[in-house]
Amino acid sequence: MHLPLSTLVALLPLYLSATVSAQGPSGSGKTTRYWDCCKPSCAWPKKGNAPNPVRTCDKNDQPLNDGGNTRSGCDSGGSAFMCSNQSPWAVNETLAYGWAAVNIAGSNEAAWCCACYELTFTSGPVSGKKMIVQATNTGGDLGNNHFDIAMPGGGVGIFNACTQQYGAPPNGWGERYGGIGGKNECAGFPAALKDGCNWRFDWFQGADNPNVNFRQVACPAAITSKSNCVRQRDVIDQTPTGPSTVPTWTP
Repeated sequence: MHLPLSTLVALLPLYLSATVSAQGPSGSGKTTRYWDCCKPSCAWPKKGNAPNPVRTCDKNDQPLNDGGNTRSGCDSGGSAFMCSNQSPWAVNETLAYGWAAVNIAGSNEAAWCCACYELTFTSGPVSGKKMIVQATNTGGDLGNNHFDIAMPGGGVGIFNACTQQYGAPPNGWGERYGGIGGKNECAGFPAALKDGCNWRFDWFQGADNPNVNFRQVACPAAITSKSNCVRQRDVIDQTPTGPSTVPTWTP
């Protein structure tokens, strides 16, 4: 069947829209940093289309096999916390893996919980470097296309379970928003969080909320093996890619 040119022109915007949708969200955005030790939002059951919610840990950093039903350590009487192995790490000189609290413009938690996004930093000392983060959390204080990267010592923000889990100061380590000011302060952190704290000043070069370009990608298996959360039936193929373990790169 041959369609007239006028019909093809009229259908072109619909075709382009479908193409963009099939590729998942992309655009420009901003970053901040946090580590509040709380149970991530995507760790509750049925937050997205993944069979399992994000894995959480008890006060001793041991994984909970609770189906996501334990109350957050940020709530009174709660005992579920962010696991320390959901700290960022360097894959090589220009690529890192990690997790983030996310807000994507025009979307919602059901669409982004446990989805992964490739961030290309466009400002600051890490400009040109890339990081793949899995969305495990969100926040009422996040703007559109906002990635709040989880990194120990990044500041607890609104909520703080680090005092309960690790005995951190009442406002967390360093400033409540922004966290500690230098790598030397990482030495006083719990052993399980030191590598993630050092990452901020090594691979991330102490960058202060750099801007990014982002696009949704399939999650690396090295990320999902730690979070235990894999999306299904998405706009892109969500089969985890690569090996399930990727060692930390050191220069």
